[in-house]
Order: sequence, then C-alpha cells, then structure tokens
Amino acid sequence: MSAKKTVLKDGSHGFESSLKRLEEIVQLLEEGHAPLDEVMKMYEEGIMLSRQCLEKLKGAELRLKRLSKDVDGSFKIVEGFEEQ
Repeated sequence: MSAKKTVLKDGSHGFESSLKRLEEIVQLLEEGHAPLDEVMKMYEEGIMLSRQCLEKLKGAELRLKRLSKDVDGSFKIVEGFEEQ
C-alpha cells in the first residue's frame, strides 16, 4: 500500500510526507551508491524539506503557545501574543 502524499495549497507537502521523504533521502545517501549528480540533487531536496519541516514545527509551536485556558478549563486564543 502506498502512502498518500499531502500537497498543500502553497505546493509544499504536509509535515508527515516531507519527513518521510527526508528519511528516504538520508537512507539513500547513507547507502552511498548514487552518482554525484544524483547525490547533489537529493542533498538539495533534503535541505529544502528540512527547512519546510522546521517552519511547520515552529508554526505549530506558536499556535500552541497562543492557546490559553480559561478559569472554566476551556481554551481560548491569546490576543496580542508575539513570538519571542
């Protein structure tokens, strides 16, 4: 069964599919059987994917920091929260 690849509106892939592809690239590079041109392409793709994953993680962290619990235990968005 093949994994479904999520493509977002901006053309990037979802976090999970990006991370899976990054893991595949690392495995291929570690095997050391690819020609130099292919290695360079995979390395560039890996750098791009790692940046995308980091941006998605930072965005998720910021969203979580913006959530606050009310006295009654319900969550609300904290207005005016700025990334530190």
